[in-house]
Amino acid sequence: MRLSLGLETRQTQQLVQKLAPRMIQSMEILQLPMLALLEKIDQALNENPVLELQDFELESPEDGPIRDQAEAHESPDSPSVEEKELVVDERQDNVDDFERLVELDRDVPDYFDEMPRRSANRMEDEADRKHDAMANIESRPQSLQDFLLAQLGEMDVDPEVWEIAERIISCLDPGDGGYFRTSLEDLLPADATPHHLQLARQALETVQSLEPLGVAARDLRECLLMQLRPEMPYYEILKTLISDHLEDLRDNRLPAIKRRTGYSLETIQTGWAELRKLNPKPASSFANSAVPSVTPDAVVEKGEDGRYHVVVDDSRTPSLRISEYYRRRLANGTATPEEKEFLKRKINAAQWLIESIEQRRNTLTRVAQAVVDYQQRFLEDGPEFIEPLKMQQIADQVGVHVTTVSRAVDDKWLQTPRGILPLRRFFVGGTQSENGEEVAWDTIRLKLQEVIDAEDKSAPFSDDELVDELRKHGLVVARRTITKYRQKMGLPSSRQRRDWTR
Repeated sequence: MRLSLGLETRQTQQLVQKLAPRMIQSMEILQLPMLALLEKIDQALNENPVLELQDFELESPEDGPIRDQAEAHESPDSPSVEEKELVVDERQDNVDDFERLVELDRDVPDYFDEMPRRSANRMEDEADRKHDAMANIESRPQSLQDFLLAQLGEMDVDPEVWEIAERIISCLDPGDGGYFRTSLEDLLPADATPHHLQLARQALETVQSLEPLGVAARDLRECLLMQLRPEMPYYEILKTLISDHLEDLRDNRLPAIKRRTGYSLETIQTGWAELRKLNPKPASSFANSAVPSVTPDAVVEKGEDGRYHVVVDDSRTPSLRISEYYRRRLANGTATPEEKEFLKRKINAAQWLIESIEQRRNTLTRVAQAVVDYQQRFLEDGPEFIEPLKMQQIADQVGVHVTTVSRAVDDKWLQTPRGILPLRRFFVGGTQSENGEEVAWDTIRLKLQEVIDAEDKSAPFSDDELVDELRKHGLVVARRTITKYRQKMGLPSSRQRRDWTR
């Protein structure tokens, strides 16, 4: 083995990509949904003293140019801001941007006092937003634990049993239906005696006697049995089906149940119908089922020309501007070098934010309009007419990178004539039909549901037969694809769909 020491020269090539801060902020703002954007603006208003709301209603009649500029900005016919690459020339210390901001003073009338202050409209707007936020906070609903403990408090229970029952109640999860998934031994100390275990069993029985019926059951079978009452119709049949044949019912093996119980198929079907009236998740009503609110970022409207047009909803987005007071303070030279450096950073940050918000509106409008133009039939005729669409197609049409399209549609919602839909809903994959046309997977799923709904339930289609049925409609799909979509759609197998009474 030979060792040697020496110098070695290698050539390596590295691609280091450094994005300017303005570009990074522009991409972040583009990705924000409406509510997150409003929070971002509120945060910026609190942190940046040179940034303030544009209060047009404070203007006097002499302030016509400003009002005209505002109306031009809000007019749908006004030209949109041209997208440009947001790059800062760090070597020149952003002199061009800085001087441009200072020179804005020439175009803005002097209606500010010398000292900065929040306008009455801004304070009123902030108060209204806080009031609305407080008014929209949901009251705390009664929890499952509170509901059970209230019932337990009305019972005459031994203190030792009460203590264990309280532990059992604390282990129940309404999101899981209120099942008791913990063993009783885990609730007792390591030196627990058989007497303590007996008290734990008594505590569990006490909790299981509370409303809702079936709460604190250890499995589905026990949950359903706890809900049975002797006075119920078909009580004995239900008890037999639940105790011995839950798996057979799940797999629709009714002939096997008939052989083992001697019940007729009609009796089994009747008992099964009664069993479905029981609640497999008795505490689910206590789970947090609040649906998060969705604020559409844009509205799709049908114009007189018959086409659908996208209008970005700017009604909730406040108009921002750079403080006149701070711009003038820089212009008249009264600021100290430290103040000037501080204000320079804050003015740059404010201007970047304003331009990023405007660019977000422009990009979102262009991307959403391109998507809507492509999916006209979906909006006109329904989901079964959705077209296969990839983000790269929209990126090529709009003239941006595909990642820009991805950020633009991320967590964005459109208010359409068919309801409020996520913008990503319009991007779907597809396959080719027998005649070579592109067909969206959503169309195939809808057709699959239609074929299964119309089949003869005494002899339902197998997955292989479903392939043949779809081919009759010009849709070529592999068997494994049929199985995958059927399972995703929650459609049972042919055995489980069969009606044995026919």
